[in-house]
Amino acid sequence: MEHVNVYDWDKTIFPVDSTAAFCLWCARRYPRVLLHFLGLLPSLPGFLTGKLSKTKLKERLYGFLRHIPDIDAEVQTFWDQNFHRIHKWYMAQTSPDDIIISASPEFFLQIPTERLGVRLLASRVDKHTGATTGENCWGPEKVTRLHEAFPNVTIRNFYSDSYSDDPLAQLADQAFLVKGESLQPW
Repeated sequence: MEHVNVYDWDKTIFPVDSTAAFCLWCARRYPRVLLHFLGLLPSLPGFLTGKLSKTKLKERLYGFLRHIPDIDAEVQTFWDQNFHRIHKWYMAQTSPDDIIISASPEFFLQIPTERLGVRLLASRVDKHTGATTGENCWGPEKVTRLHEAFPNVTIRNFYSDSYSDDPLAQLADQAFLVKGESLQPW
């Protein structure tokens, strides 16, 4: 058995929701993206009433990717300008056996996790169309994905900003709630 530390990404290691930051980044650079986001407004009532799943709503959101001429270049430039924002507490304790599990798209987090030299599990989203494969990597789905990818792993320490990650926290020897640079017991 491998005993590892597991982390959420958005608002845990990275100070804001990185997907939202990237959406705004793209909307400023490509006006059609802003129009795409405005077109999502009719989907909100379906999501709020439970008729539209979080996975399907995000898939519609990620449809903006069709309007980005060179998605690889945009992601690279975004992380070149934002990688330094990773919390100092994480940079001080990062380890090659860390596993980051995030609802953000896998293609989007590959660059920062490769730079950090850690493992990644995230939502499977086609970077050209926004189509998703499987469920959004959120809540209980994070546990499912962890067990599928790393069946011989146990969690030493778990870090997240959100109680939606309680299913992972329950598997850890210790869990920590992250608020900025502050860590407190779960």
